[in-house]
Formats: sequence, C-alpha cells, structure tokens
Amino acid sequence: MLKKQQWIVVSAGAVLLFVTFAFGRFSPKHEEHEDHAAETPAAVPGQPSAFDINAFIREQKKGLTPSQSAIITSLETALTRGDLVTQKKQNFQAMSDFWKDSVRSFIPFIYYYAEKAKLENSEKSLNFAAHSMLEELRGVSDPGLRTWMANEANNLFTRSLTLNPNNDSTVIGQGSTFFFGVSGAPMEGILKIRAIAEKNPNNVFAQFMLGFGGMVSGQNDKAIERFLKVTEIDPQNSEAIFLLAELYERGGDKKKAVEWYEKGKNYVDNPELMKALEEKIKTLK
Repeated sequence: MLKKQQWIVVSAGAVLLFVTFAFGRFSPKHEEHEDHAAETPAAVPGQPSAFDINAFIREQKKGLTPSQSAIITSLETALTRGDLVTQKKQNFQAMSDFWKDSVRSFIPFIYYYAEKAKLENSEKSLNFAAHSMLEELRGVSDPGLRTWMANEANNLFTRSLTLNPNNDSTVIGQGSTFFFGVSGAPMEGILKIRAIAEKNPNNVFAQFMLGFGGMVSGQNDKAIERFLKVTEIDPQNSEAIFLLAELYERGGDKKKAVEWYEKGKNYVDNPELMKALEEKIKTLK
C-alpha cells in the first residue's frame, strides 16, 4: 500500500480547510478539461454528467510521453488478448501498476486495480480498491466523477460483504458510499453505520463517517458531536480537527472555530498553507 499523506485544500475566499487521505495523491488528474468534457454524454437537466472512464483514460493518454505511449499500447494489446482469468488478472495488475508508478494518475490506477479485484474476488483486494476510492472521494468535487466512484466503491464493498458479511469496516464503507451519490437516501447508509457505532462506540471509522453523514444531511450539530468523539478517541485525527473548525465557523462560533484551526496548525508543514491558515484565523478573531 502506498504511504498515506495528509493534504489540506485551501479554497479561495471561504478558505475551506479539508484534509483528504489519498495514497500519495498521485498528482490526481481528475480535473475538468474542455476537451474531456466534450467526450462525455450531454448532461440531463438537474443531473450530473455521466462519467465515462474510457473517455477519461483516452484523455490521460494524450499527455503521455512517446515511450509511455508505447508501453500502454503493449499493455492494452495484452489485455485484449488475455483469454484466461489468470491472464486478465495479470494484465489488469500491469495496467494498474503503470498508471500508479509511471503516470501517478489515481483514477486509471484504481479502475484497473478494481477490475483485477473483481476477477480475483478476494476480500483483501476488493476492500483495498473500495477503501481507496472512498478515501479519494472526499476530495472529489466533480459530480459525475463522484457518482461514478461512489457506485464503483459500493459495488466492491458489496462483493466483499458476500465473502464476509461480518467485517464492520466493510459495512461502514458500503454505507458511506450513499453520502456520495449512490442511489438511495443517505439515511440508508447512516443506519448501517450507526448500528456499528452503537455496538462499538470507539470505532473511529464509524464515528467519523457518521459525522460526515451529518454534514451531508445538514445536521451540523450532530456532525460536531461525532467529530468531537473522533478527536476524543484519536486526538491527532487532523481531518476531524479541520472539519470541526469548519463546522463551528459555519455555525458562527468564531471562538471555537479559531480553537480548532489553531489545533490544525500542528498538521500543516507547507509554508504557503500555513500562511493561508494564519490569515484565516486572523479574520475570525
């Protein structure tokens, strides 16, 4: 597994501080581009544009070097010619490794890894792919991509649960996907996670995702309660710290917001981000 790194995204104006855990982040290339948008189906009014993984990968390939293009062509040829399940698993793994190691692009990497995991059908590989998507999802703003990733993660978690229905982490993960666009009300996911939190109040993952679900549903007071529980169990959980600061700021409690932003400074090692954070704190005092 790649080393997790904490990344703080500071938005202009509101300066939303939000930490995502994203496997080295891969210098992710899932931003919107004009030429990419042209290859996606037209949006239905009131609904996000459907995300086309094949069109996305075609766009990514345009930025490859000649040597990388030669490698990917060879790998794609091997993939289409692989008839046996074992061959396809090996080819999907090779494609995944290429996008991870050579290009550092998260979406193609996890897509091909997930395809391998589906063929492998092991709890370990399915959960790795699903949790990787879920963690990255918290930093995705594009609605179409977010919905596609949420559905992919939900599918992977569901497959894993058929192998081991008693894995609490998998149940929480599957329930959490409803917060990001999977068909169904977020409450459907919250109820599944809440049952685990009631059974084990010190389950940080459950408490955190209940807090996130509270944010999604606009229940900020309940979200704060859950994130406070997270920091009680895990005082160095920087993601919960920054989300608490944001929630208090939303609610107009500047004193509490400053308190949590100040705690968040312990997890910022980028000078520019630290400067932005200090400016943010000044505006709240």
